[in-house]
Parts: sequence; structure tokens; C-alpha cells
Amino acid sequence: MVPINEKKAFSISGFPVLLALLGLSLWSFWLLYRFFASVAAAERSSEASVAWGFLWPALGILLVVFGLLLPGLFVVKPNEARVLVFLGRYIGSVREAGFHWANPFAVRPQVSLKVRNFNSEKLKVNDAHGNPIEIAAVVVWKVVDSAKALFDVDNYEAFVAIQSETAIRALASRFPYDAPEGEPSLRGEPETIAHDLRAELQERLKVAGVEVMEARLTHLAYAPEIAQAMLRRQQAQAIIAARQKIVEGAVGMVAMALEQLAEQGVVSLDEERKAAMVNNLLVALVSESEAQPVLNTGSLYQ
Repeated sequence: MVPINEKKAFSISGFPVLLALLGLSLWSFWLLYRFFASVAAAERSSEASVAWGFLWPALGILLVVFGLLLPGLFVVKPNEARVLVFLGRYIGSVREAGFHWANPFAVRPQVSLKVRNFNSEKLKVNDAHGNPIEIAAVVVWKVVDSAKALFDVDNYEAFVAIQSETAIRALASRFPYDAPEGEPSLRGEPETIAHDLRAELQERLKVAGVEVMEARLTHLAYAPEIAQAMLRRQQAQAIIAARQKIVEGAVGMVAMALEQLAEQGVVSLDEERKAAMVNNLLVALVSESEAQPVLNTGSLYQ
């Protein structure tokens, strides 16, 4: 298939042509008036025949010219293109809004150049880890090449819808729903996902003369049959991550406390007492409930 690229068609303003058509109409009425006036004033039938012989060729020429000029008039609205096809051959497009006249024998299908949205349905697919998820997206697009949109694909609106859903499915299968920090995922990297989705859609839709302006996910969730299990897994992962942070902070605080006690000479501790202090501090710092201090007031046998 040879691709067809948009080109500008020959056209002129329709107002001079409209004025010419009005002038032809007035001239035709004037000729008819002169004819009937001459017939009414004619005294012999031979003079009426001469008047008829003059009128019909003139009216015939006027009707032919009128019939050729009138079909060439058309209107182009803002953000619209008219594609001209003459005898099965593409001869160009008219994008300028206004009143135009072009080849009267050409058909002129209309192609909208407005920005449009495509909202996909919720699609059920498997992510990169094989988990079933529900995903949907919105695609903002517009036609930038009216010839490609009309001639290179059968129905460019249906083509955009089908290719958008195909690209969403392909994207979902390349990334996991969720991943550890630093790794790309559908939930964790929305800007990266939007960029990749737009790039893939643009590659698929360029054959239809369509520009993808933006593409973003509008819905992302685990499929209902695994949603509860995945929620419990996420909660467990969050608890483990929080515990790790708490332990790391507690160990740092204990080390800092022992170091400052040693530097300032507040108290001299042997290894056994250091171990006991570390144990008490870790219990106090890591415990979920508020720690209750125990005061050592001495021993009866001291």
C-alpha cells in the first residue's frame, strides 16, 4: 500500500463565484423579459421565431455555466478539513475556514480536526507477574493528516479505539502492578507509564494520520477474585517495611546513647551491663505499647 500524504488543494474564495452566479441569474431574467416583450410587440409570427432563435442558445449557455459553477461552492468550518477526490484520485485538502470554490466535479468528504477523547472500558489483563488486574485509560488525540485518516485506514475513529485498547493491554503485560521501590510498576510510576503508553499509541496510530496528545491511566486495580489476598499482602509488606525502619532507628539510637555515655564518662559499664542496657532500650524503642519504666531502689541484702 502506497501511503497518501495530505497536500493543499486548489481553491478560491466562493464570494466572487457567488456574485457571478447572481449576475448570470439576473441576466437570464433580463433575457426572458426581453423575449416576452418582443413577442408581445411582434406583429408577424416570423419576428417571434427570430426572438426564440436568439433566446434558447443564450439561456442554454447560461444554464451550463450556472450548473458548472454552483456545485463547486462549499463551506469549511473551523477545525475541519474537506478532502477533495476527483475521479477516484486524491487532489488535495482544504483546511482554511470559510466559503470556498473548488473543482465542482470533486467529492468533498469532511474530516474533523478537533481534539477528541477516547475513554477505554475497564480491561481485565494479566500484569508482568501474571496477576489479573483491571485497567483503563483515556487517550487525547486529533487528526493531523486528513488524507491518511480517510484513505489509509477503513474507519479512523474505530481504528483509534481498537489500537488504544491493544496498546493498553500490551503495556499492562510489560509492567507489574506493584514492585519494590526503585523498580518501574503500573502503580508506582504513573508518569513513566503515561509516557510509554503515549509513545506506543503514537507508533500505532501514525499510519492513520493521528497525533496522540496525552494518554493516562484512569483506573487500576487488582481483579475482584484476588483483590482481598493482594490487599493482605500489601498490608504485610507495609508492616514489615515499617518494622525495619523502626529497628534501624532503634539500633542507631542505642549505639549513639552508649557512645555518648562512654565519651562523657557518666557511668562505666561492663559488657554484661551494656547488654542489659541495650536490651532495655530496644524493648522501649521497638515496643508498640508505651514502655513503663522500672526504678531500681536497691536490694535488701545490699
